[in-house]
Amino acid sequence: MLPAQDRTVYVGTYTNGASKGIYMFRFNPLTGKTTEPSLAAESSNPSFLAVHPNGKFLYAANENPNGAVSAFSIAPGGWLTLLNSVSTRGAGPCHVAVDRAGKWLFTANYNSGSLAVFPIGADGKLGEASTVIQHSGSGVDRQRQEGPHAHEVVVSADNRVVLVPDLGADQVVIYPVDAGRLGTPGFVKAAPGAGPRHLAFRPDGKFVYVLNELAASITAYRYRNGSISDPQTTSMLPADFTGVRSGAEIAVHPNGKFLYASNRGHDSISMFRIDSNTGTLTPAGHVPTQGKTPRDFAIDPTGDYLLAGNQDSGTLVVFRIDPKTGGLAPSGNVVQIPAPVSLAFTSP
Repeated sequence: MLPAQDRTVYVGTYTNGASKGIYMFRFNPLTGKTTEPSLAAESSNPSFLAVHPNGKFLYAANENPNGAVSAFSIAPGGWLTLLNSVSTRGAGPCHVAVDRAGKWLFTANYNSGSLAVFPIGADGKLGEASTVIQHSGSGVDRQRQEGPHAHEVVVSADNRVVLVPDLGADQVVIYPVDAGRLGTPGFVKAAPGAGPRHLAFRPDGKFVYVLNELAASITAYRYRNGSISDPQTTSMLPADFTGVRSGAEIAVHPNGKFLYASNRGHDSISMFRIDSNTGTLTPAGHVPTQGKTPRDFAIDPTGDYLLAGNQDSGTLVVFRIDPKTGGLAPSGNVVQIPAPVSLAFTSP
């Protein structure tokens, strides 16, 4: 966990309503207080954000039929200046990730079910896609799994593997990667109709947790040398819940003891305890997000607060994290931003 210093938080949004692009505000992890949000840069449907490891650049997936990814420089004060935009050579890009060395950017194109790789220049600008890989496959849900839907790209801590949950094909695709070049992939199948969406590693890298959107469940895997095994699946919802099942985001606390996942429909954050030896999950309850459709949330780098973005009510709600139990308590601080769908913290 990092020292408690003020940080800029960037918020990606959908711009088919009142939003104009990427917003920002300052967050104080000692008090949980925020400044009033400002528009950092206009951008079309910047639905996922990633900050470069050097803290000088920000990248946004522009989730449109003709998909693009945009590069921005971060000026003093947090203001963004567009550097360039390039085609993702696919439709509906929904996720971007920068490799640990800051030299390559990966994008998942949801609608077309493909993965693209881009070189990052020393000036932060993106080159044209150096690799595009088309996924294949389908699932049992005829409406949501009629074809592949790559939903996220996660780079392993050692920078040697890229993991891609594919909601449409009911699998996690695992690519060896070397200097931006992807090798022959491996595949881990999910339960039929599960719909893998996002995943998160435990900080020690020994376990990885896959959120299944359609089943609203989490599958815990042991991770070793680029492969995952020994699955354990746990529901994200109360046993008596009969509403819409739609898991969205997942994150492991920096201390590795707790896991959180967001439920759209139930409009809550699910909490779990992580066994230190086996990596398995024990449900620890649910906390309402005080809004509608929590598509994304983020834990501040100190591990003291969780910020939940409610897409359909246009709010970011700040929760304090109990350091002993991992429990969440509303801090009383609410930030108003239209259609928030991605949060990214910067360095101090």
